[in-house]
Amino acid sequence: MFAEKLRAAFVVARRDFVAVIFSKTFIFFLAGPLFPLVVGAMAGSIGAQVQQDLDNPTVGVAMPAHQGDRLIGARDAMADRMAGPVPSFVVLERLRDGETFDARGALAKGSGVAAVITGTLDAPVLTGTAERLGSWQGMVSTFAARARSASPSAFPEVRSEVVATSVAQERNQQVLTAQAGQVLLFLLTMLLAGMVLSNLVEEKGNKIIEVLAAAIPMDALFLGKLFAMLAVSLVGIAVWGAGYGVLVVAGARAMPVLAAPAVGWPLFLGLGFLYFAMAYLLLGSLFLSIGGMASTVREVQTLSMPITMMQLMVFFFASYALARPGTWIETAAIVFPVSSPFAMLAQAAQKPALWPHLLALGWQAAWVLLIVRMGAGLFRRTVLKSGAGGAPRRRGLLAVLRRRPA
Repeated sequence: MFAEKLRAAFVVARRDFVAVIFSKTFIFFLAGPLFPLVVGAMAGSIGAQVQQDLDNPTVGVAMPAHQGDRLIGARDAMADRMAGPVPSFVVLERLRDGETFDARGALAKGSGVAAVITGTLDAPVLTGTAERLGSWQGMVSTFAARARSASPSAFPEVRSEVVATSVAQERNQQVLTAQAGQVLLFLLTMLLAGMVLSNLVEEKGNKIIEVLAAAIPMDALFLGKLFAMLAVSLVGIAVWGAGYGVLVVAGARAMPVLAAPAVGWPLFLGLGFLYFAMAYLLLGSLFLSIGGMASTVREVQTLSMPITMMQLMVFFFASYALARPGTWIETAAIVFPVSSPFAMLAQAAQKPALWPHLLALGWQAAWVLLIVRMGAGLFRRTVLKSGAGGAPRRRGLLAVLRRRPA
């Protein structure tokens, strides 16, 4: 019985796979990721330029001539030795004896400076916003002390000894690898799993689904459609990967170098492929069950927003569990079927043990079969209106279809 269902599912999967691959819309499906990539690249370049302008503030100096110049000289001498970014210093005015400067007025007039230093080297006054004062107050004091010294001492040279890595650094880098794997897995599933939603709408409209349901069991039909969409997604990923490889060979910037995962790169990539398949099948089985309830494309579009929100919640849950190792949150993310592929991929980046992945893959596969079976039963009872007598009706309709050519 199970072998017959597998053969029926394979027939449905081959039919749907060929129909999608050789359709004209498949070209647009392959070109779909180019548009968000182009928009993201443009937004990133503009944002980087804006951030660069914001990260280079200027501090104005309005002090007696010799004191202001000495403060700027101290800043230039110590800027490279400061721990954080150091703003640029510019002279706004060289004051004469007894002359004052309106710092608040200079900031209000839009002079292009983020703060103003007035007073003397013995008693400098920093005028600016609260966040600027908290960040620069100690820095200005250090520069003033340096400028006030008549004969500043030379900075000693620090001899450095470099180590290849440390345990803490390696652990942090593996966490970054786990995060990158989760983000890539989430983007692929969010981009591709939505195709399953509208899979049954067209066939429900032209009554093809009733003919298929009369010939094969509904759970085999659901399973076949699910694996067909997975195969289509893998073809798309292969094409996008090949295109990215061509861009890298042509001189485009490659991905940042990540630390080697705990299980090694070959196993990590293999587990990433398996967990993508499981994440797609789990989400796809849910989407197929929900999409089977929809009667029109408008209903599918209405369902898209809450389903996207559900995907985001699953990703956030798995990401939060990554930051809470050894807690019940991590265990819940591993056990919960929909978030399990994301959590286990992070485990592969941080822990070398392989037996938990075998258990997790079996657990996820069992949930795929359970959700498909439940979704097929729900579809049969609510859409096809066939309850316990569904099997006799299917055999009767199949017999009528077989007699019709004669």
